[in-house]
Amino acid sequence: MKSWLDAAKVYADRRVLIIVLLGFSSGLPLLLVFSTLSVWLKIEGVSLTAIGLFSLVRTPYTFKFLWAPVIDRLPVPVLTGLLGRRRSWALVAQVALMASIFAMASTSPAENPGMTALFALLVAFTSASQDIVIDAYRVEVLADDEQGAGAGAIVLGYRAGMLSAGAGALWLAAVFTWNQVYVIMGALVAIGMVTILFAREPDTGPSLAAAEAEEQRMASHLASGTAPWLARILAWLYEGVIAPFRDFMSHSGWAAVLAFIALYKLGESYLGVMAGPFYIAMGFSTVEIANVTKAFGLGAIIVGGLIGGILVNRIGIMRSLMICGVLQIAGTLMFVIQAKVGHNVAMLVATITAENVTSGMATSAFVAYLSSLCNQAYTATQYALLSSVTAFSRDVLSATAGLVADQIAWSGFFLISAVAAVPGLLVLVWLMKKYPPPETEPG
Repeated sequence: MKSWLDAAKVYADRRVLIIVLLGFSSGLPLLLVFSTLSVWLKIEGVSLTAIGLFSLVRTPYTFKFLWAPVIDRLPVPVLTGLLGRRRSWALVAQVALMASIFAMASTSPAENPGMTALFALLVAFTSASQDIVIDAYRVEVLADDEQGAGAGAIVLGYRAGMLSAGAGALWLAAVFTWNQVYVIMGALVAIGMVTILFAREPDTGPSLAAAEAEEQRMASHLASGTAPWLARILAWLYEGVIAPFRDFMSHSGWAAVLAFIALYKLGESYLGVMAGPFYIAMGFSTVEIANVTKAFGLGAIIVGGLIGGILVNRIGIMRSLMICGVLQIAGTLMFVIQAKVGHNVAMLVATITAENVTSGMATSAFVAYLSSLCNQAYTATQYALLSSVTAFSRDVLSATAGLVADQIAWSGFFLISAVAAVPGLLVLVWLMKKYPPPETEPG
């Protein structure tokens, strides 16, 4: 087993540092179509009803698996030959993202909210497309025992990008107009563009070559009974769209894996929906909430993400998932104590520290697990699909949180949030017993 120092050394690897910068580029656009956009719209006098409808522009993040096969399988003319398939698609997505943010910056939400919404939708689409490529790049450029470090690095970069587009944009808005703020945010996409130009293309590996050979074989077979061009399209559709799902479902216990993915972060999602209203109900001011849960909390979740990456690198993914999952339940239970104590900033610091550090640890282990499930021949498609299953838990299963919080005391609600994480751990125990990992120790 690796020592803690050896496990931590992976963060000095050039590939991991590149992933941090790509994570920044990935996290930057999210708040530009989420909370930062809502602030801009409110200041411009857009109605609350319209602001609520703007949430629909974020749908590309949920449905990105639908066009992931295109990014997985189709080359970019000229660029793929120069940069490789991952770097070429990343650059195209980043150029389109920068152009979309600049276009959004040119609009006036008060005068033409429809145009702002259209370009915000383009920002979300190009951002989701960039996420597809960056996730695939991260999985493919690192070895299996480095995926934990990659997950920690992506958490660090992603949160830094969100901080820039959140608090950073609000600070800039005190000096510049909102249109100028969005121009500055668009310019920051250049960080990811420069990074991808200096990165190296991941090795494709034999799995991709086998998939391409299978596509050619199927096209030749279909050509005997149909037009050659149609045979090529049908072969591509099979290998690009159907094969990734077929490949995933060929693994034993795939249904249990999907159940685990949907349930593992359910407790955190349940808590997260009601965290803001809880702080207000406890009498915390907006300044206290911002300082403790946002600024301090960001540092805590980054620290947790880095610790989680080291843990995965040292003891392996499955055991890390179990340890981090149990610790995350303990972090959630801190909110029970906070509900009993009430308005106490020192206690809130302790609560946020416990919850965010353990959440960051669990996120790193979870991202490393999702990465380990992907076949390099279909990385982009499979990872996009698996992350969409995670979104199902965050957006659908946790939708009843408000209903529950309305019916019981806050302490009871957080107990239920902690219990909501238990089914995922039970599925994990079953998976570890039924399908133990082939390696008992990493490295």
